[in-house]
Amino acid sequence: MKPIATNIADFETLRRAGQIYVDKTAYLHQLITDPSRSYYFCARPRRFGKSLSVTTLKSIFLGHREYFEDLAIARTDYDWKKHTVIHFNWGGVEVSSLEAFQETFRAAVRCSLTASGWEYDTSKRPSVNLREAIDCFYEKDGTGSVILIDEYDDPVAKALANVELAEQIRTELSSIYAQFKDNTDKIRFLYITGVSKFTKLSVFSCLSSLNDISFNNGYAALYGYTEEELTENFEAHLRLKAERMKLDYAAFRAELKRWFNGYRFARENSTTVYNPVSISLTLTSDESHFTGSWTSTGRPSMLMNFIKREGFFAIDPDGTVSAGEVDFDVSNITNIQPIGMLYQTGYLTIADYAYGLYKLRVPDEEVRQDLAALLAGAYAGRDAQWSASLGIKLRAGCWDEFFAGLKALYAKLPYGSHEGFERKNEFSYTRPLCMLLAAQGFRYDIEAAHTAGRSDLVATCPQGVFIFELKVDQTAAEALKQIHDKDYAAPYRAQPLPIWGVGLCFDSKTRQLIDADVAQL
Repeated sequence: MKPIATNIADFETLRRAGQIYVDKTAYLHQLITDPSRSYYFCARPRRFGKSLSVTTLKSIFLGHREYFEDLAIARTDYDWKKHTVIHFNWGGVEVSSLEAFQETFRAAVRCSLTASGWEYDTSKRPSVNLREAIDCFYEKDGTGSVILIDEYDDPVAKALANVELAEQIRTELSSIYAQFKDNTDKIRFLYITGVSKFTKLSVFSCLSSLNDISFNNGYAALYGYTEEELTENFEAHLRLKAERMKLDYAAFRAELKRWFNGYRFARENSTTVYNPVSISLTLTSDESHFTGSWTSTGRPSMLMNFIKREGFFAIDPDGTVSAGEVDFDVSNITNIQPIGMLYQTGYLTIADYAYGLYKLRVPDEEVRQDLAALLAGAYAGRDAQWSASLGIKLRAGCWDEFFAGLKALYAKLPYGSHEGFERKNEFSYTRPLCMLLAAQGFRYDIEAAHTAGRSDLVATCPQGVFIFELKVDQTAAEALKQIHDKDYAAPYRAQPLPIWGVGLCFDSKTRQLIDADVAQL
C-alpha cells in the first residue's frame, strides 16, 4: 500500500515520498488550457487541499513533467513549457497589529519575489517590486509570469475580531492586488485560493476578468474526494480500517460516508465529496471508532471571532436553511452574516439549488457534532471542549456532574419580559439541550410521539436511551411521574440498552434550571 500523507501540502514533496496523490490534474489542465480565461478564483473551506493544488500548478508551470507520470495531464498534449512562477502564501503573516502585519507581509512578498528570480529592492514598496517584476518577466519571454496566491484572505480573516485592523490590512493587501489590473496582458495565468470571498478587496473590484469557479458545476470535485476516487486510491487502507473497527465492509463505507462525505460545492452538480484531511487522519489512526478529524486540527479564526453574533443561534445542525447569493457576501466585514460565515468555513454546504435560492445543511456527522459543541459552548459562555465534556458525563451516567453542568448552561441564557413565554420555552430550554446532545453524537427526536402522548425529547447513543421531560414551575419528580405513567419507554424496550428517564424543571421567572432528577426505567 502506498502511504497516506497527513501533513504534506506540497505536490513535489508528496510525489518524491511516493505517497498517495488523488489525481486532480485533469481539472488543472482544463484551467490552464482554456483559451478564453486565464484568471481564476476558487474558495473552499480550510484543509481541503487548496495549497496542494497551488503547488501542483506551480510544478506544471515550471515544466517539471517528471513528477506527473501516470497522472491525467501526462496523457494530454500539454507542452510543458517553463514559465516564471510567483507563488504567494499569506498564511504565515502576523496580524497582532498593523505594524506586525506590515513587517511580516513585506518579508513574505520579498521571499516570494526573490524565489521567482526577481532582485528585490528593499528601498521600494512591495507593490512597486511586484509591478516591476511583472514587467521584467514579461520582457524576458513575452508570455508573462504565472501568479499563484494561496490563502489570499487569511490576514483579513484572522483580524476580524478587530474590524479597524482588518480594514487597514485589507487596504494594504489591495495595493498588491491592484497591480494585476494594469498588467493583465503581462500575466500568463493567475490563480487565487482562499476560504472566503471578500469582494471589496481590489483583486475583485479591479479584475472584471477574474473567473470565480467556487460554484462552477465543472469543478465540483476539484477539491475533496469523490466516492470513486476514494475507492480507486484508498481501497486497501479502507478495508484494513474496516477490519480494525470490526465492521462489515459495506457497513463501514456507509458509516464513513455519513461521517465525512457531504460537501457539495456546485449549484446544479449534486456531486458530494469527502473532506481530504478527515480521510487521511481517519485511515492512519489506530482508533477503532470514528471521531472528528478535520475539526480536531483547529477551528477557523474567522468563525470563532463571530460565533456569538446575533443570528448564529438560529442555525440548526439537523435542519436546512435557505439562502440567496447576498447571504454569501462577506465584503462588509462589520456586518458579516452567520450563514455566509458558516458556509465559507465549511460548517454549511449546499443541499439543493433552484431559481437563485440555495438550501444549505450541515455537511456530515463530523461537522454536525462540532457545530453543536460550538453552539452549546456559546450558549453557556464556555468553549466547545466544555460542552463536549458535559455530553461525556451524560453518556457515563455521572448525573450530579451532568446536572450541575446543565444548570450552568441555562444560567447563562438571556431572558427578558418583552419576549413571549412560549418562544423562550422552546428556544431557551429545549434547543440548548439538543445542541449539547448533538455535540456528542446523540441521535435525538423532539416531541417523540407515543400512543399515550409526546415526550419532550428522546436521545439515543450506544450507552443508552434518555427520555427527557421538561417542566416549568413544577418539580422533576412530576416530570418523571409523567414519563412513567404514560410509559414513554415502551417503544425502546426492544433495544438491548438501558433506558433512563430524566426530569428537568425550570423557573418561569428566571428561566433557570432549578430541579433535576433521573430514574432508570
